[in-house]
Amino acid sequence: MNASNFTGLARALVQNNLLQQADADTIIQQATTANLTFIQQLVISKKLSAAQIAEFAAQMFGFPLMDLNVLDPSNVPHQLLDHKLMVGRRILPLYKRGNKLFVAMSDPTNIAALEEAKFQTSLAIDPIVVEDNKLGSYIEKTLEASGANLKSMTSDDIALDDIEAEPSSESGSSGVDVSSDVDDAPIVRYVQKVLLDAINGGASDIHMEPFEKFYRIRYRTDGVLHEVGQPPLAIKDKLAARIKVISGLDISEKRVPQDGRMKLRMSANRAIDFRVSTLPTLFGEKICMRILDPSSATLGIEALGYEPDQKEALLKAINRPYGMVLVTGPTGSGKTVSLYTCLNILNQPGINISTAEDPAEINLPGINQVNVNEKAGLTFAAALKAFLRQDPDIIMVGEIRDLGTADISIKAAQTGHMVFSTLHTNDAPTTLTRMMNMGVAPFNIASAVILITAQRLARRLCSHCKKPIDLPREALLKAGFAEEDLDGSWKPNGPVGCDTCKGSGYKGRVGIYQVMPVSEEMQRIIMNNGNAIDIADQAKREGVRDLRQSGLLKVRQGLTSLEEVEAVTNE
Repeated sequence: MNASNFTGLARALVQNNLLQQADADTIIQQATTANLTFIQQLVISKKLSAAQIAEFAAQMFGFPLMDLNVLDPSNVPHQLLDHKLMVGRRILPLYKRGNKLFVAMSDPTNIAALEEAKFQTSLAIDPIVVEDNKLGSYIEKTLEASGANLKSMTSDDIALDDIEAEPSSESGSSGVDVSSDVDDAPIVRYVQKVLLDAINGGASDIHMEPFEKFYRIRYRTDGVLHEVGQPPLAIKDKLAARIKVISGLDISEKRVPQDGRMKLRMSANRAIDFRVSTLPTLFGEKICMRILDPSSATLGIEALGYEPDQKEALLKAINRPYGMVLVTGPTGSGKTVSLYTCLNILNQPGINISTAEDPAEINLPGINQVNVNEKAGLTFAAALKAFLRQDPDIIMVGEIRDLGTADISIKAAQTGHMVFSTLHTNDAPTTLTRMMNMGVAPFNIASAVILITAQRLARRLCSHCKKPIDLPREALLKAGFAEEDLDGSWKPNGPVGCDTCKGSGYKGRVGIYQVMPVSEEMQRIIMNNGNAIDIADQAKREGVRDLRQSGLLKVRQGLTSLEEVEAVTNE
């Protein structure tokens, strides 16, 4: 590609030796592949910052330069331009004077954008140069403030009308025609906007909460809740009704909690499931939606964050012919993804796998998944009894909650089946005492359980902006590092904040694991009615790292910060 094929700005950058022609070629190709503008890709490549590009463009082409930080998004005359044009061409109307419209652009050489704006408004268009990263966020804020529908803000490959309810076990089908005329309603489009924004922002949960004076929507991103909007209080019942309809729930019942599912089809080969829960509160129904991406189960064990020795112990345990493997941790710690990753490894044509869950979170082809339905009498215990008559090789129980479920699970593990399950406990050693407290006989636990993993999710430091920080030696020792660890060959990293991580300093999450194989010595401790402290001491002697030590290892590797590890683990 020669310079004559570049956009005006790209050509100018090359001619003024601010960008090498080879780099420009590469950036244009990457931008085309990623469906981004040249400037967006240039900023991502870090060849030039958004501020440097804006200053150059203003000087080179003789347009004024403006800092968008001084602009109030609510004062923007957004109605003058089509929202699709604003997003697609990255152009923001600023103000109108007579027959002139002043617009903010990061690339004043984008003639197509100027012509479209001129055609739509029948006004003379005067560009004002702004920084690209600020422009993108201000367009978002402006559309948010205007309540713009998502159909104009998303790419064409997303089938927005293809939200469907999961068939309920009682009715056999959702009975919801989501392609009817009601889909044109603003409420429907607003719900679609909320769902898609959450997916695109990497959120794990969506909270829609009514209060006396306001209604708010929050996303949980990287384990932390962030408020993203406050729609009018008057639409709370309509939003709740819409979500209940597409989740196959009873819209007339507002007095008791309900659970359901829905599916958003993103493209021909990708669909996102949502687990929906409603809760009656003082001022209306609170709705929480957990986003379930099936692709997370196929990431592989390496992507989850297990250390090599932990991975080896886990793979050795799950490949044994029978026994019980338990995954423990609080809600939202990634237990389900860990279990599904193990099941995905074992999912072969020659193996029969059955799972009982409440509800089944991720759909995996080749695995027989059963939704527990307590009202109908299909409890975990009843499902397990049925599984044992279905010639199983591997059984997965969503959660061991009571003695009945624990008893049958252990019997299955003792009679030649591999059993996976989860428990809500703090760490691996306390899991064994928790099962004793349920009423499971110690000799049954000792003979059945072969491995226990405990896990937490810590926020991962943003790879673009993290930097080494100086921490007092005493603080590192107090956190749990040994003297020999502090040899000066490494420094802990801390969060900084940039455009990539939206100023938080963290992007994504990393798993912290305690993988404890149950050894013969531990079996003896269990048989002698030993407690969690005895088992923890034995695990330490056998070289099993607890959660804090595994977290500190992640700090040494520069994956997360010490502050984050201290927040999710106990000493």
